[in-house]
Amino acid sequence: MYDYLTIPAAELGRGTSVRVRTLGDMTSLARDLADAIKQEILAAQRLGGAATLIVPVGPVDQFPLLAQAINAERIDCRDVMLINMDEYLTDDDRFVPADHPLSFRGYMDRAFYDLLDPALAPRPALRVFPDPQDCSAVPRSIAARGGVDACFGGIGINGHIAFNEPPEPGVTLSVEAFAELPTRVLPLARETRTINSVTVGGEIGLIPRRAVTVGMREILAARRLRFYCNRPWQSAVVRRVLHGPVSAACPASLLRRHPDAMITVADYVAAPPQIRLR
Repeated sequence: MYDYLTIPAAELGRGTSVRVRTLGDMTSLARDLADAIKQEILAAQRLGGAATLIVPVGPVDQFPLLAQAINAERIDCRDVMLINMDEYLTDDDRFVPADHPLSFRGYMDRAFYDLLDPALAPRPALRVFPDPQDCSAVPRSIAARGGVDACFGGIGINGHIAFNEPPEPGVTLSVEAFAELPTRVLPLARETRTINSVTVGGEIGLIPRRAVTVGMREILAARRLRFYCNRPWQSAVVRRVLHGPVSAACPASLLRRHPDAMITVADYVAAPPQIRLR
């Protein structure tokens, strides 16, 4: 049942349409992700347009590097649209305040937008988060821009991408139905809240219970999918994504249905998980 856990690093992705790259530590992944976003921006400019990208907050550390490169190379990003994947919500489905320590909106300001030369930064109207009060705004924006050039992201411990959580136990959803889920508000899975609590010293009570997320429909419609995994616990879930069943129970497994998907992992993620008592 879990034979995929023994797949060696050199065989990750073999037999699937997903390309797999292995880099070194977290820093090398952050640099690569920052450069990949920059290259998408430059590629769109060479074609006479402006990039439309879906981006995550995590893996973290790429945005200060990207800001540094944009400033140093004087890359005009005023017409670039960055659509952040998701944001935590309060219990009444409002954005957590931007000054909340876990706010993705606050993080993007501190770690990226505020670091940019204002003459180069994306215009405020193009700094997009899914709106819990108007979830159709993201697909409308994407349609107006002619689609998403690339979607970047990470993979959660339960295989989620953005905050597209797998169906709860006892709920059945076909791959086709799951792939059509739109941008929406939803409760966060217990697994997600538990693993995210590691960032706050293990106190799950500090992790919001609800979120808004860009949908599977919008993610899978992007021309390119570029996902990054830099956490040691992702060794197992990456193997499930690439070599387990394609199923709503593991949302990122749907990357295998996309014509241009790539996963970049740290070398310790590429290594098979060590299953033993510690």
